[in-house]
Amino acid sequence: MPDTYFPRWTEKTEGVIAPTERLPWPQTFALGIQHVVAMFGATVLAPLIMGFNPNVAILMSGVGTLLFFLVVGGRVPSYLGSSFAFIGVVIAATGYAGSGPNANIGVALGGIIACGALYAAIGVAVMALGTGWIERFMPPVVTGAVVAVIGLNLAPIAVKSVGAATFDGWMAVITILLVGGVAVFTRGLLQKLLILAGLVAAYGVYIVLANGMGLGKPIAFSGLANAAWFGLPAFAAPVFSAEAMLLIAPVAIILVAENLGHIKAVSAMTGQDLDRYMGRAFLGDGLATMVAGGAGGTGVTTYAENIGVMAATKVYSSLVFVVAACVAILLGFSPKFGALIQTIPSAVLGGVSIVVFGLIAVAGARIWVANKVDFSDNRNLIVAAVTLVLGAGDFTLKIGGFAMGGIGTATFGAILLYALLAGGSRDASGVADG
Repeated sequence: MPDTYFPRWTEKTEGVIAPTERLPWPQTFALGIQHVVAMFGATVLAPLIMGFNPNVAILMSGVGTLLFFLVVGGRVPSYLGSSFAFIGVVIAATGYAGSGPNANIGVALGGIIACGALYAAIGVAVMALGTGWIERFMPPVVTGAVVAVIGLNLAPIAVKSVGAATFDGWMAVITILLVGGVAVFTRGLLQKLLILAGLVAAYGVYIVLANGMGLGKPIAFSGLANAAWFGLPAFAAPVFSAEAMLLIAPVAIILVAENLGHIKAVSAMTGQDLDRYMGRAFLGDGLATMVAGGAGGTGVTTYAENIGVMAATKVYSSLVFVVAACVAILLGFSPKFGALIQTIPSAVLGGVSIVVFGLIAVAGARIWVANKVDFSDNRNLIVAAVTLVLGAGDFTLKIGGFAMGGIGTATFGAILLYALLAGGSRDASGVADG
């Protein structure tokens, strides 16, 4: 065990930079900016889809990342950004129509706080009991199915958000092609920022076609021109509704699966066993989600985009994320930045959403492939099959006045099915032999 709560961060100038090491400060700052860019697209996209204020979401992602850093003692490199797992349940709880500010945001915030509290409690339990019970309940076949369900459940939302106009439909297709082009035909950092780069390119095309040629509804820039460079974002207060809290709180199980995968991925990349910090990572993420919900922000989770940057740069220093968090906080206090985000057309946002939600679904399948899940084992086959259909079909169960939507039924269904079918499987781990 370490002799101090925080590491000493010895300076290193070349090779792999471990979480407890650091580059010289100018390079550390530059890499922190890169991590802000990496998380930016998804962290802004999620609040826009739910009708949350993007400035608050960016600000609270920075605050949450700093809080996570403190709880894990700087031992686990991670950025906490807006979680897409909340989108389906937030829309269900608030009845959000898909454009403009969410009028019932307070109800959603109360549910997000409840989710964070449950998540933090799971973290405390892991700190007390170890990680074995979490891994037994959530093997790769379960976590892969749950992650895939998030993308599948959100697919109708992405398609509807495009808009009904013919121009909007074709603009969404152009956006998808541009994002795909960046992903396939570029290299280096630009390729890793495919969502942001594709969105910017599509935004430019929209301006040419709509504002320049009059083919669609032009973007209005008056709000951007009138916005101040610095000021307080539009914070919102939570409203604690039992029904919304029961609907949103189960998302904690999905966040656990995401964070579990993050810990395993970073452990593999760094060659360091970070499992001993798993409970603290859950606790830090849970507390960050509660703080975000208390101010009007989205629930937060560890970000795969930033894992990609770490894998590419071989720099895993946790101090890089302190820099990234501070930059995000500064952006959160810029109304000009928020006004710019609000000018993104729904057709462009819808096209990006289609890609992002599809990537989430495929990420679940990648978990199966990476862990060699054996689908000749009928237990794995049934768990995955039922989970996917429950989530994609948005199967809802009503218990009294409480209704559990597709993501919730799919998540708990996967866990319960896997546990109930134990004993009839050739491989209790859910992973193929060999």
